[in-house]
Amino acid sequence: MRLLIPVGVLALGLVVVLLGGLLVVGQFTVGGDQQAAGTCDAGADRSAVGVPRTAADLQPVQRQAAATIVGAAKGMAAPPRAWIVALATAMQESRMGTAGMDVAVDHDSLGLFQQRPSQGWGTADEIRDPVYSTRTFLSRLLAIPDWQDMPITLAAQTVQRSAFPGAYAKWEPLAASLVGDLAGVTSAIRPCAEGPAAGIATTLPPGVAKTAIDFAVAASGKPYVWGATGPSSYDCSGLMLRAFQAAGVVLPRVSQDQYGAGAHVPVAQAQPGDLLFWAYDSSDPNTIHHVALYLGDGKIMEAQQTGVPLAVRPVKLPEKGMVPLATRPGTAPPV
Repeated sequence: MRLLIPVGVLALGLVVVLLGGLLVVGQFTVGGDQQAAGTCDAGADRSAVGVPRTAADLQPVQRQAAATIVGAAKGMAAPPRAWIVALATAMQESRMGTAGMDVAVDHDSLGLFQQRPSQGWGTADEIRDPVYSTRTFLSRLLAIPDWQDMPITLAAQTVQRSAFPGAYAKWEPLAASLVGDLAGVTSAIRPCAEGPAAGIATTLPPGVAKTAIDFAVAASGKPYVWGATGPSSYDCSGLMLRAFQAAGVVLPRVSQDQYGAGAHVPVAQAQPGDLLFWAYDSSDPNTIHHVALYLGDGKIMEAQQTGVPLAVRPVKLPEKGMVPLATRPGTAPPV
């Protein structure tokens, strides 16, 4: 019996670790009240300069990769919207098979979708196989609850956990064109309604803004420390980073990069969960030096400066030094 005690302790520890892992995964999986129903695909309304939009704009190897992705998806009986997500993702990650296929580009990322052996996507040889990598990507996509109701960029981000979640949006028109050319399907994408605001921003899935706000406000009273990302102290962008990470949205580390990590809206139209920015020259985003989280009702949550604890404060939209555009994390970024 004495010999069995260490074994029992080890088994109990393993169970705890596994449960902890499931909880962590849950933080980064969009589900429950974070699902979006009926959202449009803002990238479909954009016209980025220099971005290929049809099969004719691609190299032969890219067209072959696109055909492989669609063929593998059809073989799995995945719906056409999944083909769109896969094509947009592969174009962003590997330029559809023209980068990172044989030699890892980032750490050990390989193949069409830049999947990593160290993160459980398969062996290096398996990941280099376009059919295998497509099926693995789609298997994870199809396992996400209500993925088909998400914007394409959010569905791709939920699988890939990219550092730039909005980057997939610019490939939506190309992906839609490829699906039409290769399979005659034209209804797998949902363009946003026409009008002054069309293509400017999409609505955050319910729950994302609330989760980010609750996380940030709970840090009230903690000290400001430059470069800190929690949990005992934060700087301005570090607080935003962790607040949206808790909501399943990955932001860049610094405020200037966070400005480009989502759609832009005039600050007068800011909604709870939007990011507000201050700059030395409010007309030049390259001079941004501060970011805060808009709570609604004329209030923000911020990590202001050394010596000032994190706190909620009133704000005037706009106020002196404020950049005229707010950023909505988790939506399609500006082109």
